[in-house]
Amino acid sequence: MIKGIVRRGARTKELVKNLKPNEIAVICHEDIDELAAKALAEAKIKAVINTCASISGKYPHRGPSVLLESGITVLEQTGPDFFEKIKDGMEIEIKGTKVFFQNRVLGQGTLLNKEIIEKKYRQAEDNYGLQLGKFINNTLEYAAKEVDLVEKNLNVPELKTRFKGRHTLIVVRGKNYLDDLNVIRPYINEIKPVLIGVDGGADALKSFGYCPDLIIGDMDSISDETLKCGAELIVHAYPDGRAPGMERIRALNLKAKVLPAPGTSEDVAMLLAYQLGTELIVAVGTHSNVIDFLEKGRKGMASTFLVRLKVGSILVDAKGVSKLYRQKLKFRYIAQLVIAAFIPFIVVSLISPTASQFLRLLYLKLRIFLKI
Repeated sequence: MIKGIVRRGARTKELVKNLKPNEIAVICHEDIDELAAKALAEAKIKAVINTCASISGKYPHRGPSVLLESGITVLEQTGPDFFEKIKDGMEIEIKGTKVFFQNRVLGQGTLLNKEIIEKKYRQAEDNYGLQLGKFINNTLEYAAKEVDLVEKNLNVPELKTRFKGRHTLIVVRGKNYLDDLNVIRPYINEIKPVLIGVDGGADALKSFGYCPDLIIGDMDSISDETLKCGAELIVHAYPDGRAPGMERIRALNLKAKVLPAPGTSEDVAMLLAYQLGTELIVAVGTHSNVIDFLEKGRKGMASTFLVRLKVGSILVDAKGVSKLYRQKLKFRYIAQLVIAAFIPFIVVSLISPTASQFLRLLYLKLRIFLKI
């Protein structure tokens, strides 16, 4: 039996900001992506109740495994009506596959375990070819519609930040983004690139002690504190000019520019830096493969394909850098450093008569002490 206070949220990335340790999260999230699962695990909750299938078998992903490996109980497929029965602050009990509130059954689902995940994973591997085919077809279809991303320039508003002749670091809240950002800190400190945070990527920069020069996105997954840090703000709007993110900007009494463009905010950030004359774009946490996009609920990667086609000559993807350089300092390296440090001392001792006499006296005293 698991007993705890409920906290619910239709969007997992918003919910995790309000979760407290030992609470029970109620979500509506089919195919929980790995990033969302890690955020839930970091919140140190007791359990997750998912009204949908945490792994549907459409494509392989590690989200549910991350939760179980973190010791979090997952009760899934309780049905969409369950979400409406739950209110924040209610103390509920999970007994087996049923959820109780004051001895009344609120709902029932499936208790996720390793066997179910492995079965769904095998099913997902069988379905992957089908999903990949659909993904490629969607990518080609939308690429034909969004070809202006390559042919034409963005209508970039006037900015204070200078890009020409400088490097640009673009941080997106993606897989291993914190690890990768930590690895390239020496690069940031030495080169001092333009820092662009794409929505939650700006929070990551702030957590490492950096203030973004520019924040771009729809402003739905970034903290108020970071929005107020003094960075230039650009709300990524739909091609027709609609910019829902401006509502939040106005509510915080802040000012922002609007940039209408198709594609994702990370794509627009790359195009902006490229168009304004940056020498090099270093991307952290960006989405670059099919699984990344399927986890984000996207059916294609037309804009990403086109943007990388345009800026590829100056783009460096930092994804995976942390794994490449993650190694322990070996003892022989330390020993070699110590020996190298002693070489100048030995040389001076051999040349200097005073130092030579001192070492000889030290040697004699050592022999007397050891009685040899």
